[in-house]
Amino acid sequence: MGGRTGAGTLSAAQLGEELGDRATLVQFSSAFCQPCRATRRTLAEVAGMVEGVAHVEIDAEAHLTLVRSLGISRTPTVLVLDATGRIVRRAAGQPRTADVVAALGQAM
Repeated sequence: MGGRTGAGTLSAAQLGEELGDRATLVQFSSAFCQPCRATRRTLAEVAGMVEGVAHVEIDAEAHLTLVRSLGISRTPTVLVLDATGRIVRRAAGQPRTADVVAALGQAM
């Protein structure tokens, strides 16, 4: 996953779901986004392979305040959070599995 390292943190309350024990993959999607579907499969697969990693998908259109506060301008956008909710990686577009796994290495 390319992209820049993000600043800031996200809480379970902001996400509407619990953070993973080790890391969380946060995906911002929109209803008619084809790459979002493939990204959902990739992130769910990685979260299923790595213990303590959660995958949270957020409908960007339904959470505009959060989208704006994070400066998200396209879907899919993926944020990788560490165990405390700190954003350690950020990338827009459909990620490759290897890139997601590498980004998780930075978070854990």
